[in-house]
Amino acid sequence: MILNLLMMMAPEAAGKAAEGAGKAAEAAGNAAASAAPGMPSAEAIQGLHKFPVEAPHSWATLPQASTFAEGVDTLYLFIVALSVFFFVLVMGAMFWFMHKYRRLSPDQKTSSITHNGKIEFLWSAIPAVLLVVIFIWGEIDFVKQTAPPSDAIDIRVTGQKWSWTVEYPDYPGKILTSNNVEPRVTMIVPKGRPIRLTMTSRDVIHSFYIPAFRVKRDVVPGRYTNMWFEPTQVGEFNLFCAEYCGDQHSRMTGIVKVVEPELFEDILADYAKLEPNEGESMADFGGRIYSIRGCNACHSTDGSAKVGPSWKGLWGKTESLADGSSITVDGADGENYLKESILDPNAKVVSGFAPQMPPYAGQLSDQHIEALIAYIKTLK
Repeated sequence: MILNLLMMMAPEAAGKAAEGAGKAAEAAGNAAASAAPGMPSAEAIQGLHKFPVEAPHSWATLPQASTFAEGVDTLYLFIVALSVFFFVLVMGAMFWFMHKYRRLSPDQKTSSITHNGKIEFLWSAIPAVLLVVIFIWGEIDFVKQTAPPSDAIDIRVTGQKWSWTVEYPDYPGKILTSNNVEPRVTMIVPKGRPIRLTMTSRDVIHSFYIPAFRVKRDVVPGRYTNMWFEPTQVGEFNLFCAEYCGDQHSRMTGIVKVVEPELFEDILADYAKLEPNEGESMADFGGRIYSIRGCNACHSTDGSAKVGPSWKGLWGKTESLADGSSITVDGADGENYLKESILDPNAKVVSGFAPQMPPYAGQLSDQHIEALIAYIKTLK
């Protein structure tokens, strides 16, 4: 389920909500431990409480965190007000007529009924005019959302089952990815600066949705779609995929972090940094890459089946390939096979799995790949 997609809450209320969500997630995690295979892990369920809590309660309105939000909300509330007004008008008239013209005796006959041309014209013309007003209002806001300013910051977004990859062309080497185990900062943007997203998908149709910004756009394989926004509030906001894309669709989430403009570059560099920490082993570093770069979306480390083969026990195993050949993942040949499978995953596809993994050439350095291989070797 989507956790509280509405407005930013006061710190005290946020603390209570997060504490309650944590307890609920822990209980759900314990229940999931004994659930049938294929159910989300306890770790995944417990990660739900890490979503930014954007509302004090489920009836609160969304935070207006972008320049588009107020216009979208105003149009929405106008439509709701019209709907309520005409619902009350029609239902009230119906009940009044039911009472006024009720049958008073068994032998009472219905009087002659004729039409009223003026009333019939009005009940058609008034809704038609209101629909035109709604259309023009919506079209104006739509056009605003399709024409980004020339000075917008360019960001490239790639969707794949079941994670987002976010790249910053103006800041080479800066890449952020989502994690389908728990929400993580997937995009960092400065407050008060227009942001232009160029988006595509590597597999199926996804939909990039930031509720607090009131922006959503389909992400389609084989083509590019664009979207832009200008954040107005500093904070963390939920990011979702709003198009069903497979059995882990609901876990294709992320966090958009809005920061002050003067801190943007430093914070982006810090979050995008993917280097071994002091004293960290290559295997441990590889474990971090496995999580940060979204490898866990398709490859498990506990032997369970996912979109791709599990990494548990992979080192030393003889893999059967789709072309009928086999390879033993050991020694120098095993390391070369793993490296090739990361950079060009469709070169040697494991039997029983579809060739749908995207290539990571240009996204991972030789050091990153060596760390991943070292991590795989530890998964006995």
